[in-house]
Amino acid sequence: MNKNPEQFGRVAVVMGGTAAEREISLRSGTAVYQALKQQGVDVIAVDVQGSLIDALVGIRIDRVFNIIHGRGGEDGVLQGVLEVLGIPYTGSGVLASALAMDKLRTKLCWQGYGLVTPQWFLLKNEADLNACIEKLGFPVIVKPAQEGSSIGMSKANSRDELAKALQIAADYDCDVYAEAWVTGKEYTVGVLNGEALPVIRLETPNSFYDYDAKYQATTTQYHCPCGLDEQQEQELQTHAVTACEIIGIKGWARVDVFIDAAGQSQLIEVNTVPGMTDHSLVPMAAKQAGIDFETLVWRILATSLG
Repeated sequence: MNKNPEQFGRVAVVMGGTAAEREISLRSGTAVYQALKQQGVDVIAVDVQGSLIDALVGIRIDRVFNIIHGRGGEDGVLQGVLEVLGIPYTGSGVLASALAMDKLRTKLCWQGYGLVTPQWFLLKNEADLNACIEKLGFPVIVKPAQEGSSIGMSKANSRDELAKALQIAADYDCDVYAEAWVTGKEYTVGVLNGEALPVIRLETPNSFYDYDAKYQATTTQYHCPCGLDEQQEQELQTHAVTACEIIGIKGWARVDVFIDAAGQSQLIEVNTVPGMTDHSLVPMAAKQAGIDFETLVWRILATSLG
């Protein structure tokens, strides 16, 4: 790959933000900044602590490497600002970012295309609990529709636990839903410029792949190669690419999926600004494909040239 850092001009690695994933974003952003700097790119780090517009005022930049996780960076807001300012950026556009950030709307899009995603029930308040139990039974997992990194998520095995999980998720100021628990194996598929990276299988002793399992625990296991045979892995990769195409994903993303006990793939969500920390999955999958971290960062930045 011919690396000419001058083609990018001056790059702002935009990180931080005000969402619940701020600390993870700062870790990702620092790693991305260092990788670009080491490759001779004219790069600056921009820590967004309030308004993105305020953070960029007076700074001369030619493009943005967006590594803000969660609301404000991953949901179409940052993308809309950059579109208005005429600044190219990495990752998906306004529509795909907004759709993918909202797990419920993502599921509706997938369902409309005929892809399988676990059954769910929208929980507006405690009056919905009995109807939810009747539809989904137990266990379920309760999620805020617009948070990432498993923030605000809880597993519920009883009505009392369901009520408590609803209370926890309701603190995040977005729709809350319960999702049928999938018994099976959990996989994640990185997608770079329309092509799937090697699949990773996740294994944790925690009740699910929660914030602790993602960022703090030493007991989480990442299997890459994932243990599927070649045909199964290719089918899962194709499935992930299709899931991205339906939402309109560009540049890069990561799709989370279960394969249940019957062998059915069940799509969970898609992340349009995946983590780039030392625990993160896209760099791990890229490494398995022979792409080191610096090259991965370069290739993600290159998707902003179109």
